Amino acid sequence: MEKEKKTTKNKKISKKPVIKRETHKIDATDKVLGRLATQIALLLQGKNKASFQPYLDNGDNIVITNATKMKITGKKLEQKIYYHYSGYPGGLKEKKMGEVFAKDPAEVLKRAVWNMLPKNKLRAQMIKRLKINE
Repeated sequence: MEKEKKTTKNKKISKKPVIKRETHKIDATDKVLGRLATQIALLLQGKNKASFQPYLDNGDNIVITNATKMKITGKKLEQKIYYHYSGYPGGLKEKKMGEVFAKDPAEVLKRAVWNMLPKNKLRAQMIKRLKINE
């Protein structure tokens, strides 16, 4: 006796989609910070693909070179301030963009891209695929 498979019309079997990730290599020499960050954010989300779904993480891998040579326009290095709050009274810390850029230029680019990605559970997964070489 053979066992018969019972199927119902209402049940859908969902499979994990197969995601093909490409690697984009971008040279940051003489590129403006904000314009470069928007380009990276779109590639990390996968918005350049026809198979884009906002609830799926189907973006690509990105490798950035020469982050120290990117342009920062205006007076951002002296005026832009990054804040970090520890959660305790008196725990608000601030650093100027110039200090952060002097210590680690990759951190400035990473923060710009981080704030351009969607604020949901996929953001942490997306930012892991961004590799910045100075």
